[in-house]
Amino acid sequence: MEANTVREPLFILESGEVYRNPTEVKMSQIVLPCHANHCGELSVGQLLKWMDSTACLSAERHAGCSCVTASVDDIHFKHTIGVGQVVNIIAKVNRAFTSSMEVGILVTCEDLYADKQWKVSHAFASFVARRKEAGKVQLKQVIPRTQMEQMEYSLAAERRRMRLIHAEIITDLLSSSTSQLGECQEYQDAVPAEKTRVESVELVLPPHANHQVSTFGGQIMAWMENVATIAASRLCNAHPTLRTIDMFHFRGPSHIGDRLVLKAIVNNAFKNSMEVGVCAEAYQGGEPLRHINSAFMTFEVLDSDRKPRTLPRIRPEPVDGKRRYQEAIARKKIRLDRKYIISCKQTEVPLSVPWDQSNQMYLSYNNVSALNLLAARNNWVLASEKNKVSLYTLEENQMLCFKVEMHVNVSAGQTFHLLSDLRRRQEWDRHYKECEVINQADDDDTIYRIATPSVSKGGKGQDFILLASRRIPCDSRDPYLIALRSVTLPTHPPTENYTRGEVLCAGFTIWEESSSVTKLTYYNQATPGVLPYISTDIAGLSSSFCCTFSACSHFLETNKDSLAALPPSAL
Repeated sequence: MEANTVREPLFILESGEVYRNPTEVKMSQIVLPCHANHCGELSVGQLLKWMDSTACLSAERHAGCSCVTASVDDIHFKHTIGVGQVVNIIAKVNRAFTSSMEVGILVTCEDLYADKQWKVSHAFASFVARRKEAGKVQLKQVIPRTQMEQMEYSLAAERRRMRLIHAEIITDLLSSSTSQLGECQEYQDAVPAEKTRVESVELVLPPHANHQVSTFGGQIMAWMENVATIAASRLCNAHPTLRTIDMFHFRGPSHIGDRLVLKAIVNNAFKNSMEVGVCAEAYQGGEPLRHINSAFMTFEVLDSDRKPRTLPRIRPEPVDGKRRYQEAIARKKIRLDRKYIISCKQTEVPLSVPWDQSNQMYLSYNNVSALNLLAARNNWVLASEKNKVSLYTLEENQMLCFKVEMHVNVSAGQTFHLLSDLRRRQEWDRHYKECEVINQADDDDTIYRIATPSVSKGGKGQDFILLASRRIPCDSRDPYLIALRSVTLPTHPPTENYTRGEVLCAGFTIWEESSSVTKLTYYNQATPGVLPYISTDIAGLSSSFCCTFSACSHFLETNKDSLAALPPSAL
């Protein structure tokens, strides 16, 4: 069964127009014995090839030219797929940048006889457009039409930011983490790591390549998954199940005629999972090896009840083996942080997540993503409008959300600069009694301690430990963003003088409407009692927000001239 590109209507817009994303491509495949392993389950390598092919077709539909896989974000496989079941893959371009684009890939499984469907994986891949003729490709913009497309469009910019800094941050984290781990722990009856070492060579033939004679990224991933599975099987003497593939980048192309050398080894084994490192290198004739890709894959071994089995421990090789062993421990912590913070639904993420260097990147991503998701909601209800300040409310899943909207006669850059430093918020918000910087994580992320006055005579005030993440627009279709959420720091525990408050999601979106007019929107998603001035009295709430944001408008217009001497890049 080939890729299905028949266009089926998916959405009916408010105008009544039937709409389907023009970049969307569908593929449906019945899993045959030739696609499966000896356990009757679809080979993950085969699934990766189908995912890559579908995503590439979507990217090429948008670009109008050939595209190659540049990177793939973390992939989590929730379920295995059996022979006779149907794999449905939907891919569509979430956002295009200059010459690259992000493609979202949704994989579901369908049991035709039980009439059931379930989600298997949701992944994101980056593709780069390539034309035969010389010259840089300038991709056309993606125009989101639905609420879901707007969400993915906004989040794509944040995911791209994370991709660009991922390798550097992971290297720094591994360096700092492994130095604190000490010597490798010795276990009795540990399996020598060299027993799991696998090396295999593949000749790239025309069926493995695209119409530009470059090897399909999905084919390389399939070969890598094959040797990783062999390495994992040698440790446990059983059939392993692949659960995750960490984010990876293709470092260079491979072509027809290349010999691909694939190497795999188990880096470390934990109680119920193991990490396998895989490397792909290419050569032709007598030329030196070219590094194509490296990846880290996590496997489990399931018992008869489909529960993870306890695994034997590994004894690392000297020198490089011990380094890989320790780095695998550090990567496991990073992986758990990433899954805990990013993969959870927003309502499942706890209010205050402990902040440290290893999860800074993911907390920052979650902070900005939560604000983008809140801003993309289209079911806000206008509660009041006073002095050109509009208050909207939204109540859902026991969460009370607020949106305050107004226009100011200040440029977007100046507004962003003045609101970014929370220490200046005391100048216009009476709910900010004290504000201090307690950790300047980097140029974009700052942690503040904020104290608010008591709402009752003789009562305690509240204090908050807030992560503030600021973002400048990726292009003209993005706003400036200042996202806020609660975190915990061991250096700043709750004190007797204050009740520790928490904020799930809050912040500003700042849209430039002209060189001197800005639309400023404040959002707050909170559980009851989180903020001192939240009340079920809409009239009182409206009056409070109106007073506060009228003061904000006055503050911005009064102080904009103080920024006139700053260069545009500083704004």
